[in-house]
Amino acid sequence: MNRHLASTSTVDGPIGASTSAGAAPAGESLFTAVSLGRASQAIVEQIRTLLHDGRLTPGDRLPSERELCQQFGVSRVTVREALRILETGGLITIKVGARGGAFVTSPTSDQVGAGLADLMSLSPLTSAEVTEARLVFELGIVPLVVERATEADLNSLRQMTDEHLKALKAGKYTMDMSADFHTAVAACTHNSAIEMLVQSFHGPLLMSLLEAKTVAPLMGRTGVVEHVAFIDAIAAKDTDKAQEIMRTHLERTAKRVGKTR
Repeated sequence: MNRHLASTSTVDGPIGASTSAGAAPAGESLFTAVSLGRASQAIVEQIRTLLHDGRLTPGDRLPSERELCQQFGVSRVTVREALRILETGGLITIKVGARGGAFVTSPTSDQVGAGLADLMSLSPLTSAEVTEARLVFELGIVPLVVERATEADLNSLRQMTDEHLKALKAGKYTMDMSADFHTAVAACTHNSAIEMLVQSFHGPLLMSLLEAKTVAPLMGRTGVVEHVAFIDAIAAKDTDKAQEIMRTHLERTAKRVGKTR
C-alpha cells in the first residue's frame, strides 16, 4: 500500500482520510502544533504514536516538508531533523525524485537488533552477569532448537564445527567463532524475536568469552568438542542431553569469568 497523506488544504481531502479506519475526520489534521523546546523530538513522538495506533501504516507517504512545517508550526530545519531521527530508527524511508518523499516503513530485525546491541554494549555489564544471563536464555531455547532444527540447520552447524576444528589445528580458532556458533544455534528456533535478541547480545557474549579465555587459554578446544556433541544431541532429538551439554558448557565459562571479579 502507498497512501499519500495529503494536507487538509488539498482537494484529495484531509490527512489520512483515504483508507485507514483510524484516519482523521474530514477537515482535521493527524498532526498538532508542537512547542519549540524539543520540537523535533515531539514530532517524532507524534508520528510514533500514530504508527502504534494504526493511523499511519507502512507504505503511507507523509506530507511534504512544507506541509509538515505548517501543521507542526516549526521550521523546515526542525522537520528535517525529525525525519532524520525517524529514518535512522527505521520508521520511515526517504526517496528522492518526482515520486519521492518520506514513506512510512517498518524497522527490520537487523535495525532493532543493532539498537539493542548498542544499548547493551554501552551498559556497564560484567562478564559474570552476561554468562548468568546466557545460562537462563540459552538453556531455555534448547527445547525449541530440538523441536524445530531442520536437516539444513544441522548440516550448517556441522559444517561450522568442521571449520572450527580445522581452525583449532591450525592455531587460528577465535572466540568470534564460538560466538557465531551460539548465534547459529539460536537461529534454529526459527523465531525472529529470539534471533534478534541473540544478535544484540553478540558484543557482550564475545566480551565474556574473551575474558574466560584469559583465565583458560585452551578453553576453545573443549568448547568445540562440546559444540559437536550438542549437535549430535539435537539431531537425536534428545532435549535432556542437549541441555546437559549446554549447561556444562556455560557453567564452565561462568566459573572462569567469576575468577576475574
